[in-house]
Amino acid sequence: MDGGNQNSVDDDELNKMIANLQGGGQAAPPIELGVPVAPPPAVPPGIAPPPANPVAPAPASVMPPPAPAVPPVAAPTVAVSPTGAPALSSGLDEIKHDALNELRPLVNKLNLSPEDKFDTLLLIIRSTDDASLLPSAHAAAKSIVDETRRAQALLDVIKEIDFFGQQGK
Repeated sequence: MDGGNQNSVDDDELNKMIANLQGGGQAAPPIELGVPVAPPPAVPPGIAPPPANPVAPAPASVMPPPAPAVPPVAAPTVAVSPTGAPALSSGLDEIKHDALNELRPLVNKLNLSPEDKFDTLLLIIRSTDDASLLPSAHAAAKSIVDETRRAQALLDVIKEIDFFGQQGK
């Protein structure tokens, strides 16, 4: 054996196999691998051989079953607040309104970092549309140490001022 290769195929046989695979040549003789292979059954003359991958045609009269009837489901109704956001149930809305009114005079008494104080003031401003808190929010924004966070807070103050300016028109 050459080079320890147990299955030796010469170049002519290899070229025939490649040509057969590409469909451009004669069928190469089967390679003996030591396993006996039964020859294909003989087809009588005048009868076409069966296709390689037979597929049974679907009967034309078979229709897919109809889809089951599903009763229509009514879409849930959601109350919308004047701001366009979904409104809370009246009980929760009242609690929120009361808490905001109680928090407003106490916000300056809270021991908060400038960032948290600004966030709290902005929450009250946006929840109550109370523009009178904008000067306090602006002062809290200016006292924020982190420059990036301070810049964002100042932009939020400007946006709120623009919002109230648009409402007045």
